[in-house]
Amino acid sequence: MFTRSLATFSEFGLWILVLLFLCAGCTSEVASKNTHDDLTAGSTTLKESNMSDIPLIPRNVLFGNPERAQARISPDGHWLSFLAPVDGVLNIWAGPVEDPASARPVTNDTDQGIRNHRWAFDGQHVLYSQDKDGNENWHIYATDVETKKTKDLTPIEGVHARIQETSEQYPDEILVGLNDRNPQLHDIWRVNIKTGEKELLQQNEGVAGYVTDDDFRVRMNINYTPSGGQVWQILEGDGENRQWKEFMTFGPEDAMTSGPAGFDKSGKTLYYEDSRDRNTAGLFTLQLEDGSPQLVAEDPKADVGSVLIHPTKKHIQAVSFTFDRRKWKVLDDSIADDFAYLQDLEDGEFLITSRTLDDSQWTVAYILDDGPVKFYRYERTPQRKATYLFSNRDDLDDYPLVKMHAPVISSRDGLDLVCYLSLPPGTDPDGDGRPNAPVPLILDVHGGPWSRDGWGLNPYHQWFANRGYAVLSVNYRGSTGFGKEFLNAADGEWAGKMHDDLLDAVEWATAEKIAIPEKICIYGGSYGGYATLVGLTFTPEVFSCGVDIVGPSNLVTLMENAPAYWAPFMPVMKRRVGDWETEEGKAALLQRSPLTRVDQIARPLLIAQGANDPRVTQLEADQIVASMNQKEIPVTYVLYPDEGHGFRRPENRKSFNAVTEAFLAEHLGGRFQAVDQDFVDASISVPSGADGVPGLSEALAAEQSRQSN
Repeated sequence: MFTRSLATFSEFGLWILVLLFLCAGCTSEVASKNTHDDLTAGSTTLKESNMSDIPLIPRNVLFGNPERAQARISPDGHWLSFLAPVDGVLNIWAGPVEDPASARPVTNDTDQGIRNHRWAFDGQHVLYSQDKDGNENWHIYATDVETKKTKDLTPIEGVHARIQETSEQYPDEILVGLNDRNPQLHDIWRVNIKTGEKELLQQNEGVAGYVTDDDFRVRMNINYTPSGGQVWQILEGDGENRQWKEFMTFGPEDAMTSGPAGFDKSGKTLYYEDSRDRNTAGLFTLQLEDGSPQLVAEDPKADVGSVLIHPTKKHIQAVSFTFDRRKWKVLDDSIADDFAYLQDLEDGEFLITSRTLDDSQWTVAYILDDGPVKFYRYERTPQRKATYLFSNRDDLDDYPLVKMHAPVISSRDGLDLVCYLSLPPGTDPDGDGRPNAPVPLILDVHGGPWSRDGWGLNPYHQWFANRGYAVLSVNYRGSTGFGKEFLNAADGEWAGKMHDDLLDAVEWATAEKIAIPEKICIYGGSYGGYATLVGLTFTPEVFSCGVDIVGPSNLVTLMENAPAYWAPFMPVMKRRVGDWETEEGKAALLQRSPLTRVDQIARPLLIAQGANDPRVTQLEADQIVASMNQKEIPVTYVLYPDEGHGFRRPENRKSFNAVTEAFLAEHLGGRFQAVDQDFVDASISVPSGADGVPGLSEALAAEQSRQSN
């Protein structure tokens, strides 16, 4: 389950979306089979091609830790922070904003690394979240950048903590959601980031979540109805006279394309996303005193995307919409010249990642499709000046990267499927998104399913293309950002029309002479892993092989083992996926579960799983592997004991990708890189089918021998 690519004003808008289920020159001919002996052999040379002129991009460059990432400026403008490795583990670094080169690490994580951070409004502490081995029982930490002391603000085992609100009015405090009292519900606590002391602000009375404001007041609650709709209540009155009053409802058809986004500075205006009486979700304001709504921004083809809000005045300044590429709509003339300046500074798409409270300085990230993310410090006054800080991967400049195309494919029932296509280097000299001759294809299916693929540098696209494959990512029905009709068209269509969209994309790729029909792999994680299993069980002749990463195999057991804190959202799951609580509903879900069709699998399958995954538990992989073994159907199963829903540790990512690369080379004929050191310090285990990937058993034995010595 991944979040939508929607940036909202309030923390509620961010965390509630986490509940949205399952949060990655070549000639015309590619050799049909590699000449490798095992995983530890050198890279192969494709016969009758000029791929030998294209250097292999090392997996470490694509999937290792970034050199630096997440540039953030402190609210007072004194500090610049970012993520960078310390002894191979990502940590937070900070230094004077005028001298970024003098930055030093302020945290000392030695395990799986820190993946995100932000500044507290005191300008002294950075905040970040961390769990244990992927179990998603998040703790919230505060680190003093001067003393380098870190405090666990939520030191409770087995609890899922999340930041609810931060405010410049209370620089030493934050609001935190904790489900320690009831695993299904998050209470709101006021926590001091210096002492760790906390005070209960709102006990959860059985709702999905709360909306708070800049004054640290609980203002609204949000809940889902039994039919999968939404109900919003607002808190009215003072003291003991306060009571909840229902003031807005949404039917199930609008529940996933509508939501609150927070309040303006006065607290009298609500910002929200609304798709009622329309298809795409527009951005609205509601004046609470008289109840009058006003449309702020809309797009006929895309829902509201990212938004930019003034750091202290809290009014909307710009909104983005993404159909195929992100487009900004400036609403506040005071930043129009800033956007014009930034738009011309670099190619690609830009995002403003942090701002000072006086709004004199921003950090800006530029996203390209064929280069690293570039970070700048932007000074608005007294004259506009952008200073380059760093890119996330300077080593990418040493290798040939390919462009990403954005074709729009029509489904069999007339839906527009926005897709992203990358081709092997040298196969598309005129840049029209069509190779000189068909090549093997990877159909890369995104998770969610209530998520989406987007344009930009995608390490998996670059990796596969560099190895000799075309890569196609499809925003199938149910993907977010394309309006409610597109999203609702996926209701009850797991293994149905959602899979038809993928098949239509494959048919398009073969008709356009992009793909070799006999050499197409389906690959994906989470829902994409489920789609992989569906592809090999429901349409076993379409794909030549499949790679399933943390994908559900049985929709009944998936629902029965959902995390406790998903409980408020489960009515939506029941509507969108199916009813696991009735015999009739279970039967329908089993009909769409790959586990019930294992005997149809006729093509090679690689499965990967994290043992601590709370969303798609290890049971999902174990049971389909056991069934395949019982039926003597070959399968290779890779398990990581220290991972959850996806692989965070770079050692584990690199090890699994080494296995995947050899698997694909065996069945699609592309190039591959030797394992080299990619199993070192990985927790990789292979409970079943090590012999199914050439050289895997030998590579495992070599690593075990190294560890024992």
